[in-house]
Amino acid sequence: MKLLLTASLLRRGAQLERVSDGISLLALGYALTPLLGLKLTLGASLLCAVLVLLGLVHKYWAVRVALDAELFASLAARHATLIEATQALDQALADLRLKPPGPVPRSWDSRCQGALSLLRRQTLCFALQTVLLLATLLTLPFIG
Repeated sequence: MKLLLTASLLRRGAQLERVSDGISLLALGYALTPLLGLKLTLGASLLCAVLVLLGLVHKYWAVRVALDAELFASLAARHATLIEATQALDQALADLRLKPPGPVPRSWDSRCQGALSLLRRQTLCFALQTVLLLATLLTLPFIG
């Protein structure tokens, strides 16, 4: 049940990702307004650049969270063969160089905490993006 609950929590990251993508696109569009002959303040341009960069970092965390959500959901459905599925997962991750090879298996409690820490990182990135969006909106009036 813990794997299923973790997968469900991780799937909430997709909602954050959609809003973050919207913020990034707005920032990019706003940053490109000088191409239309409008001038931006230096502060607004910098905030837009930071928003887009944060959007890219957020996208990285969102991809990691989405991958974990799918893996946890899949493994939760195979609870009868969890030990074998875990060994196969660890081997696949090592083969793809997504984790260091080694005989030390992690507990599922540890894996759940690790996955949820990725979601917290994604949420923090989204929060920063939202705060910067609000700061950018305060500089919205164009000069010139």
